[in-house]
Amino acid sequence: QVQLVESGGGLVQAGGSLKLSCAASGGAVNIRPRAWYRQAPGKERELVARIVSDGSTNYADSVKGRFTISNNNAERTVYLQMNSLKPEDTAIYYCNAERFGVLYWGKGTLVTVSS
Repeated sequence: QVQLVESGGGLVQAGGSLKLSCAASGGAVNIRPRAWYRQAPGKERELVARIVSDGSTNYADSVKGRFTISNNNAERTVYLQMNSLKPEDTAIYYCNAERFGVLYWGKGTLVTVSS
């Protein structure tokens, strides 16, 4: 069974930076996390960033130019560098992996941005 574990969340002032990490363990070695989602209080979960197998990336408009997704396939990890954080970035951040239509989720890490 694949497990995804996020880390790196915390409390930061507006304008600050955080780097999130997500590591996969167990299950097939080719199940790798490739996306970050977030869910703010009272809102639906939304895609933040995704990196595909050829290395190309896409981002939500709200984070373009501020967030960068990267990964290390050998270590089955995905990262999210978040710069110039805003209060509206406050949310629980989840990493995600998908294989043959099956979705895998971590338990999330809380990011709180104070104004």
